[in-house]
Amino acid sequence: MASIRKSLADIKAARPTIDRAKMAATSEDEIRRQMEEDGHSPDDDAPRYSPVLPVRIVRKQLGMTQEEFAAALHIPLPTLRNWEQGRTSPDPAARALLTIVAREPEAALRALKVA
Repeated sequence: MASIRKSLADIKAARPTIDRAKMAATSEDEIRRQMEEDGHSPDDDAPRYSPVLPVRIVRKQLGMTQEEFAAALHIPLPTLRNWEQGRTSPDPAARALLTIVAREPEAALRALKVA
């Protein structure tokens, strides 16, 4: 299998275009049908979670570098960078940890400190 390699310039130049007129013309019934075809329940009211504050803001409020913050929370540095850059989102346990750190930073960091 041949590998396809693209430069960053190629990727930026090939950004997808959005047909806003087509999006605006899509009815709620069509959206519902498409969701069902994709295996999603349109009536699913599952909550959409996010940290109390964006991860970068929490870290900066504590005056920590990415390296310091990742070490303090015992998470891999690449994971923190992915969260901050929006490539991935924290899972529910990480969101809970970030909520605690945002609301009670001194207690959270004291509890996480390795003796």
